[in-house]
Amino acid sequence: MNGVAVRSRGVTTGQVLSLLLLFGVSDWVSAAIRYAIPEEARRGSAVGNVVADLALDLGRLPGRRLRVVSGGNKKYFGVDLTSGALLVSERIDREELCGALSPCSLSFEIVVENPLELYSGAVEIQDINDNDPVFPSSQARLEISESVAAGARFPLESAQDPDVGINSLQTYQLSANPHFVLDVQTRVDGSKYAELVLEKELDREEQRELHLVLTALDGGSPPRSAHVQIHIDVVDANDNAPVFNQSTYKASVRENTPSGTLVARISAYDLDDGPNGDIVYSFSSHTPTKVRELFSLDSATGELRVKGQLDYEETKLYEIYLQAKDKGAVPGVAHCKVLVEVVDVNDNAPEVTVTSVYSPVPEDAAPGTVVALLSVMDLDSHDNGLVNCLIPPGIPFMLSSSLKNYYTLKTKAALDREEASEYNITITAKDSGSPPLSAVKQILVQVSDVNDNAPQCSQDSYDVYVLENNMPGIPILNVSATDPDLGRNALLSYTLLQGDHTVGHIFSINRDNGTLYLLTSLDHEDQVEFSMMVQVQDSGSPPLATNVSVSVFVTDLNDNAPTVLYPHPNTNATYTEVVAPGSPAGHMVTKVVAVDADAGYNAWISYTLLQATDPSLFSVALHSGEIFTARQLREDDAPQHTLVILLKDHGEPVLSASATVSISVAEMVKEVLTDLTDVAPANDPRKHVTFYLILAVILVSAAFFITMLSVGIFKCYKWRQSKELFNSSRSTLYRTPGPFHHIDAVRGGLMPPNFYHQVYLTTDSRQSDLLCKKPFTSSPLGSRQSTMRNGEPGLYHQIVGTASRLPTPAEVM
Repeated sequence: MNGVAVRSRGVTTGQVLSLLLLFGVSDWVSAAIRYAIPEEARRGSAVGNVVADLALDLGRLPGRRLRVVSGGNKKYFGVDLTSGALLVSERIDREELCGALSPCSLSFEIVVENPLELYSGAVEIQDINDNDPVFPSSQARLEISESVAAGARFPLESAQDPDVGINSLQTYQLSANPHFVLDVQTRVDGSKYAELVLEKELDREEQRELHLVLTALDGGSPPRSAHVQIHIDVVDANDNAPVFNQSTYKASVRENTPSGTLVARISAYDLDDGPNGDIVYSFSSHTPTKVRELFSLDSATGELRVKGQLDYEETKLYEIYLQAKDKGAVPGVAHCKVLVEVVDVNDNAPEVTVTSVYSPVPEDAAPGTVVALLSVMDLDSHDNGLVNCLIPPGIPFMLSSSLKNYYTLKTKAALDREEASEYNITITAKDSGSPPLSAVKQILVQVSDVNDNAPQCSQDSYDVYVLENNMPGIPILNVSATDPDLGRNALLSYTLLQGDHTVGHIFSINRDNGTLYLLTSLDHEDQVEFSMMVQVQDSGSPPLATNVSVSVFVTDLNDNAPTVLYPHPNTNATYTEVVAPGSPAGHMVTKVVAVDADAGYNAWISYTLLQATDPSLFSVALHSGEIFTARQLREDDAPQHTLVILLKDHGEPVLSASATVSISVAEMVKEVLTDLTDVAPANDPRKHVTFYLILAVILVSAAFFITMLSVGIFKCYKWRQSKELFNSSRSTLYRTPGPFHHIDAVRGGLMPPNFYHQVYLTTDSRQSDLLCKKPFTSSPLGSRQSTMRNGEPGLYHQIVGTASRLPTPAEVM
């Protein structure tokens, strides 16, 4: 037999061969390794080298936690980790363990971890002759009628020997006498019993009583024995003894049969009349007390009934000896045997024992990871003892069995601690009986966390609006993020990833709570938008991170007053506009051009006439700054007029500026030049142009008529050209972006929609563009200016331009 190791002490070669033959034919043997030892072996005795027989590495055993697992409360065996030997650790009494059952075997399991391995084994406990045969009593008394014919048989009390096999009771011996011989019989279970056989008829007148000695011998070496004294009284008795209609009765009864249930009915008859023919049934004198507790016998009817609670797991077959006596002076006695087979019922629920639990289990454990080891046991037999284990469906675990009655609980699929942090697994063990019985065992399996979830932000991106001129150090945003992991895996830190080189000097972020701070004061006119990335990272190993974009928009405050572009305020030249006498009402004389570096309503400029030489003569357009004649010019109007224009934006608070415009009412250029003799000439780098202009003026003065005609034609032409240029270049100076709300970092609250505008300015006839400030667009502007130095004809040139009207609030809305 491969894989079977047999070890014995004091066992002969024949016994070993018998044991091997027994293993070869017995259905009970299912162990991977098997040994044999005699009972009562000393503690520490070696059973066999289990490490060598299992081909295990002896050097790795201390780290693999090898242990022996056996059923019951006693641990009969242990393993010496230094030698690998299986040792006896408890006294082993075969009769206590197995009683009359043979062969007697102790099962055990070897559990080795890292990796988990299971081995099963069995140790055959061999009987030694350590028990004497025992009779129920030291004396026995028989009454035998002298009329009994030779050949009559009288059963004797049997001796009991708890040993088995050759060490059990083997034979009986009877002391020498002239009347009786001993006939030793064998029962169906192999046990021996003796019957006295009358060889020579008795004669009461010759001998009234006999004294015999019955000796019981076992087969041990040396044999053990027991003795009983037999007293035989010879009486004058019935001629006919009772006779049973059969010598052996058979019956079967379920172990859960209630008390009072009929098992069998025995029957005997007696040919005598009267009291000698009246039969009384009773148990034989050597019937064990246990049988009398479980069964009752009706002395009159011979009905054998259940009295106590039967248990198949304790005794499967009862051999009951009964007798029938008549009521004669010397009663005749007959004997019979009743074999009662106990039928198993499913009255024992399975038992589940959890040997090992490996918890918590990492959530990234691979499918097939062992979580727990458990064993099941059912004391019933056949299908009643066949157990199957189940776990509820829908959980990521499974049960598998590699050895009979042993199961391993494994992971079936990937675990997710964020979905379920623990599982209370119910293991149901159910046998195959009818009806089936079951047992339930709870195993708590906890799932430990791994860093498998990156931080999750509440938004993919953030748009933040901050008013310019903010206080440094204010918080403007809290980046909110969560991580479904646990412990350090969910501990988040926030880092600012610079969008450009200036971001790190302007913004900072709290590493612990994600609050974004402004370190400096912002200026809308300097930069309108900042873009950056915030990285949220957990503290796992390896760490996981998520990036979220943040855009900061700087909204405008009214911190810039309007700036006058024309007439230019920072020059020594005096800008004078010329208007012909008799000009009708509504004639546009000039235009004040100004810009505001702010945006939206803060840059929306309105123009009002603050001071004037004659307030009734001129008016200014509220939104465009164009100066018109309010009525027709008359001859008695003053030739020189000075206008002060007030420019105000629409911010809060309102900021303003002023522009001074000089207007001359003249028919001829000479009048204008005469009036301007005190004006210092402006430095003009284009002196050659000035020369030709002066020369042209002198030539015109020489011929008054020609001059007057030329001036009239020239005035008419310039008036038409100026009107066409103003109409063609008129456009909206401001543009209105889509409405959005702003965070006022200084005062709090929401800002109204802003408007951006662009203005281009030309300062000479060649339309040179002057870029005021982004994001403004410029529009051409022109004026007429004449200067004269020391009464001489000065530079006379044109600047033609337009500035479009700002939309009114009603138009914006």
